[in-house]
Amino acid sequence: MSDLRYTLLSDGSSDQALLPLINWSLRASGVTSAIRPEWADLGMLRNPPGSLPEKIRAALDLYPCTLLFVHRDCEAQTVAVRQNEIKNALAEAYESAGVRLPSVCIVPRRMTEAWLLISERAIRIASGNPIGRTPLPIPDVARLEELLDPKETLFSLLREASELHGRRLRSLRVHRLTHRVIEFIDDFSPLHALPAFRAFEVELEHALLEMRNQESDELV
Repeated sequence: MSDLRYTLLSDGSSDQALLPLINWSLRASGVTSAIRPEWADLGMLRNPPGSLPEKIRAALDLYPCTLLFVHRDCEAQTVAVRQNEIKNALAEAYESAGVRLPSVCIVPRRMTEAWLLISERAIRIASGNPIGRTPLPIPDVARLEELLDPKETLFSLLREASELHGRRLRSLRVHRLTHRVIEFIDDFSPLHALPAFRAFEVELEHALLEMRNQESDELV
């Protein structure tokens, strides 16, 4: 396989945090070639697209790739419902654009932040206090998909890990630290316990197989 160029189209800018996770998953799935990721920043457009099919077309135009990842949080829906929404949007976008690209749905059961709650070490380092001793109530991995507000859970853990107080604690910008958490996670295998992550891995395996089949056809 030649260099793998992929684009991530996500719900919001904070979901850029998924890039290291995607890179890890690609390596875990056997990709050995150079990986060149891009996050589709559609917010910088003068008239950002509104519907998901329009966003997909814009991402393909502005961020050409060989593999497309489309992220959406479940919110009040199930993983299956969100996956179907994404796949329908992909089919519509590909038909109008006259292309077909291997693609992967990424649908955390709640929010992306739930997938970052797997490493106490990463949270402590991201907080700026890697040798802190305050006990952190890290949720059990098997319960991550049950958390009502994973983002606030992560923010709270970062505040506790920092061991700051008063004005310094109030000035701690936990929103920005979220990106740092995932940078210090070097093993995402604990997420195998989550059905939503396993669904993502299945999607990824199918997409990589499609890519390999396309490359084989081109060589014939």
